[in-house]
Amino acid sequence: MKQKIEEIVSYCGLVCLGCPIYWATWEEDIEKKEKMKTEIARRCNEEYETEFGPDDITDCDGCRTEGGRLFSGSKDCEIRKCAVIRGYENCAHCSEYPCAKLEEVFATDSSAKARLDVIRSKL
Repeated sequence: MKQKIEEIVSYCGLVCLGCPIYWATWEEDIEKKEKMKTEIARRCNEEYETEFGPDDITDCDGCRTEGGRLFSGSKDCEIRKCAVIRGYENCAHCSEYPCAKLEEVFATDSSAKARLDVIRSKL
C-alpha cells in the first residue's frame, strides 16, 4: 500500500504536504507554477542565503523518494545524505539525535523537532 504524502515525514522532520516546492510540483497551470517557483526561489534566497533562480526549483516527490523527482536543493542536503548512508527512515532513529545540523532546522521550524520527538518516543 502506497503511503500518503501527508504521512511522509522527511529525514529532518518536515512534512512534504507543507512544502511549497511540493505544491508547485503538482500545480498544473504552467503560469501559476512559474510564479510559485519564482516566489519559492526568492524565499529560499532570503531565508537560507541561497542564490536560487526559478529554474533551480525543480519538482520534488519528497526527499525520501527513491527514483522519483527530487528538489535540486535536497540532493545536496547533508541531513538527507547522512540518513540515507545510515539507512534511517528519519533522524529520530539516530543515536546522535539531535545533531547540530538538525538543530539548524529546528531553529526555523520547531514542529519538525516535535514530530521527530514523537517518533523517537515510540522507538
